Amino acid sequence: MEVLLITGSTIDEGRLAKGGDKLTDEYLRECAVCWISPVDFVSLCSPEKVKVTSRDRRHSVSVYTKCTDSVRPGHVFMPRAIWSNVIIDPDTLSTGSPLYKGAPVSIEPTEEEVLSAEDVVLKVYVGGQ
Repeated sequence: MEVLLITGSTIDEGRLAKGGDKLTDEYLRECAVCWISPVDFVSLCSPEKVKVTSRDRRHSVSVYTKCTDSVRPGHVFMPRAIWSNVIIDPDTLSTGSPLYKGAPVSIEPTEEEVLSAEDVVLKVYVGGQ
């Protein structure tokens, strides 16, 4: 399913990140998640996890799902953290800031493991994806 990704801080993401808790299970549960509208969630057959893939299909990450009315159909939200950063295009289009709002991505149900923040860094940035 093609959707637009919106990223941003949540209260708990900020609390955990600023508190130095980026390697905890609580941080993983708060940030390794994709918020999906009920309409889109049902059309995906209500998956526990989804794989979110960048527009160019070069980068992807598996995260848990959260079905919520907080997002509109055709949009998803992910907290601004290591998991969303994997799929955000680093090109700033001469603005100095990547496209954190409205980036086209695809989502699909997955059985893949949701990696810890440490394992995402090791896989994507140290070992290559």
